[in-house]
Amino acid sequence: MSELALAAYLGCAGFVISGIVGSFYQLVTGEPLRFAISVETWIKGLLSCVLCVFAGPFIIMRNAIRGRRVEQRPLGWLVASSTIAGMWSLCSGIMVVHAALIVLL
Repeated sequence: MSELALAAYLGCAGFVISGIVGSFYQLVTGEPLRFAISVETWIKGLLSCVLCVFAGPFIIMRNAIRGRRVEQRPLGWLVASSTIAGMWSLCSGIMVVHAALIVLL
């Protein structure tokens, strides 16, 4: 049972980081973050790739909820998107919590 609680905690931590990164990007640029890699320079390409990696669950859920409300996509689409975003959040949460533990300890 403790492994399940830890996985839930890490998934929540990953989704929170995802939301923070996505919201901060929108605050700075004034437009929502998308799965688009900028190829103007290698620095912009690397930065946009890192942003997409950490904000991926936020982007997926924003698009899934919008698709369900606006485009009337089926409920299965939302469930599948939630599952993908949840697993991605778990992976992001593991990376972020591991990095935080390295810094703090």
